[in-house]
Parts: sequence; C-alpha cells; structure tokens
Amino acid sequence: MSQDAFVKETNFAHLQQIIAGLSDGVILAEVDQTILWANEAALAMHGVSEVKALGANAKAYAKRFALRYRNNHPLQLESYPLCRVAAGEEFSDVIVEVTPTADADYSWVHRVSSLVLLDSQGEPELLVLILSDATEWADAEQRFEKTFNANPAPAVICRLSDLRYIKVNQGFLEMTGYNRDQVIGRSVYELDVLEQAERKDLAIQRLGEGETIPQMQAELKLPEGGSKLVIVAGQPLDMNEEDCMLFSFTDLEPRRKAEIALRQSEERFAKSFRLTPVPTLVCSASNRQVLEINEAFMNITGYTSEELIGKAIEDINFIDSPQACAKLLATLEKSGNLDSQDLKVRKKGDEVIDCVVSADTVTIQGEPCYLLVMMNITERKRSEIELVAAIEEVMQDASWFSQTLIEKLANAKSFNNPNPPSINFTDLTARERDVLGLICEGLADKAIASRLKLASNTVRNHVATVYSKLGVHSRSAAIVWARERGLFAGEARVQPKK
Repeated sequence: MSQDAFVKETNFAHLQQIIAGLSDGVILAEVDQTILWANEAALAMHGVSEVKALGANAKAYAKRFALRYRNNHPLQLESYPLCRVAAGEEFSDVIVEVTPTADADYSWVHRVSSLVLLDSQGEPELLVLILSDATEWADAEQRFEKTFNANPAPAVICRLSDLRYIKVNQGFLEMTGYNRDQVIGRSVYELDVLEQAERKDLAIQRLGEGETIPQMQAELKLPEGGSKLVIVAGQPLDMNEEDCMLFSFTDLEPRRKAEIALRQSEERFAKSFRLTPVPTLVCSASNRQVLEINEAFMNITGYTSEELIGKAIEDINFIDSPQACAKLLATLEKSGNLDSQDLKVRKKGDEVIDCVVSADTVTIQGEPCYLLVMMNITERKRSEIELVAAIEEVMQDASWFSQTLIEKLANAKSFNNPNPPSINFTDLTARERDVLGLICEGLADKAIASRLKLASNTVRNHVATVYSKLGVHSRSAAIVWARERGLFAGEARVQPKK
C-alpha cells in the first residue's frame, strides 16, 4: 500500500468514527457515485440496516428508492441528490420525500445538504450527503396545509422577507372572486389587504416588525372592481423556517347590506309616519316612554312633541281612565297587538274625545316598540246616540209607520247593539211569538189587543215578558232582534193611515 493510499484509508477510518454517532444521517460516496458508507442514522432514514441495501451507486439507489419533491413531482435520476453533488453542485435544505420502491406504504421526508471533500491537491475526493429526518415536520406542515385550506375563514399568508403571498385558502378566493394565480406571488402592495384600514399606519408598522396586527375594518378591493368591507387581523408565524404573516378576514359585507336595508326601511317608516293623516304614537315596549308622535296626533290632542317625547304613557295622562290605560298596556305586553279598542282620550286642556285605537309591536333600531294609531269617532258616536234617541222617541207609537220605514229605523238602531242576545225564537211561547210578530208589523199595544182579542193589560204583560226574554228595552230593539233573524218576513204589513 502506498503512503498516499494509507493516509487516505486512515483519514477515511477517522471520518467514519467521527460521523458514526451523529444524529444527522451521512452518506459517503466516491466521485464516480459509488456508495461507500453510511452511518446508522442514514440507514434508519431509509428503513435498512446495511449500507449495501442502499445500492452500490446512485443508479442502483434510484431503483430501490423513489424520490419526489413536496409538490409530488418525481425526481429523475439526474436530479437525485447524489447525482447532483457528483456533478459538482452544492446545495442545502433540499426537501425530498423518499419511498422504497418495494414497499410504497413507508416513506420519509429528508432535508438534504451536500458537501465535497477535497484531497491535498484540491481535487474532489469524497462526496458527502448530510440528511436530517423532516418527516414529523412535513406531517405537521401537511396538517397545517389541510387545516388552512379547509378553514372557511378567508386567509392568506405572506412572506415577511419580500412581502409576497405564498399561500391562500379557498375561503379567501370565494369571498373575493380572485383565483389562486392572481394571489400567489403578488406583493401586499399589489393586493393590499390593508386598504383603507382604520389604523393602517399601526398595521404597516406591525407588519414591518413581524408582530401581531390587531383586528380592524378595511376595504378589500375585488378583481372585477368595487370593494368588500372586511375585518382583517394579522398573526406572525414561521413556515419552513421563514418569518411569515397570516392574514385572516371576516366578511362584513352581509352586515353592511343588512344595515343599509334596515336604514332604508327605517327612513321609509319615518317618512310614512310623519306624513300619515292618522294620529300615531310610538313608545318603547320596555319602559313605555314616548319616542315619536306625528303631526296628526299633535293636531287631534293639542300636545306638542316636546311635551310628550321621553315621558311614559302612564305619566302623560292622555288616556282618560288609568284603568283603561293599564288594560291597553297589559294587552300589548301579553299579545303584542290589539285591534279597534274603544278608548276615551283626554286632549290638552281636559277635553275628552272618543277614539278607536289599534296597536302593534314594531322593531326600531333593534328595540321592540309599540305603534298606536287612533281614529277620532266622537262626532260619529254623538250622531249615533242622537239617532237612537230619536228612534226610541218615535217608536213609542209606530202604528203610523209603514213596515219598510220601521225596518230602516230598526236597522239604524242596530248600530248601538252589534251583539244580539243568544235567545232563540222557539224560547218564546206561542202567544209571545204572536205579540212579537204584531210588534214587528208596527202595531201598538191597543191594536195588538184588538187583533188578538186580549185585554190591554194582558198585552202589556206579554210585551214586557218578550222584552225581558230578548234582553231589549224598546219596540225598536225588539224589531231589530226579529229582523236580524229573518223572522216574520213576507207577513202582513200595516198600511199607513189615511
């Protein structure tokens, strides 16, 4: 053995001893790509226990182990790390997935660096591949990728070294309408996720320092024009040992549209409220404080808005009876609405008017409120009372009316008695039915006595009994009762006296 060969052998033995116990894997090869030796860590990373199981050279190694990049592209032989270092290429941190061709169920992820050892003349003497097991790191990154892509919250990741986007998830693409190629590789200056941000200066400062960016509203420009209102926040993270920033978003556009629709609805309500000729009042459902009254309400009651707004309905005393006020509010609290309830309203100055009040529950600026509308029926009620009184007067002796006129007067009288008693016609005796029929013909007691050949006192007793059973107090009311049931139609009519 020559001196040089001995020295080389000795150096190689020392090198083996030095690297045998390293946690990183090391593979030594000749310049011609012949694999000479590998430490236990390198063998374990390939699932073998002997150096020869790796293959005699790079070509044999490629037959036993398939290598792929992280994008799933398979490596050709000339791209295998051993071939690259044999070609004089130096590299570090090349990530490859290693799978035995005989058993595809097993795989490892290697982070590979190269080293060329030179002899005393400066010529390549040994090729060195340094391997570290990145399987756990790759699994964690894969889990992150799956989580990131599956997360419905829109998000992008930019690299802090050049502020370019390196990842984007489906949520961001769906929210904005961008495609992946329009995002990946662009800088934050081209696709500004902090456009019109509330505290943009703070956000830019935090981005430059790689620190957390607090939540803030911003306008995110869309590829087809326009923008979308969002909440954006930034969280620093490390990816592949590179400092990055994760931007996440909340889409506020649906809320903005809802707020615009609500505002427009409230504007329409306010305009309708002001212009309606029906007296209307709005109060809070929680404390019954008056929130708004319209012009028609002020006209009918004499109050001004300054006198009522902010005061509780119970304190205003514009409802004449405290009991009626309590009943109205209790009904609203229980059912949320009421329909056509008679109510006496006290105007400013103590004049009382008759009103019909209807109410319903409405939501204004997110708060439940009561909307009360009133109709002044004072004149109509007065006219009805006067009409009924006149009918009562003339019906004391209706013998000189035609039956048609009696029916018309009786119909007018019915306004004051909309709910007839529940008694049936058959509940009357035969004689009482005869008396009621003659009353409906317009006969007075004396004429009924003559027709039925009864004493006048007997007829008066029958009439009183009929009134009692029907729940009426006058001849006109008895006629209305019979007419509402279609009784005595087509029977003889009393002719007007000559």
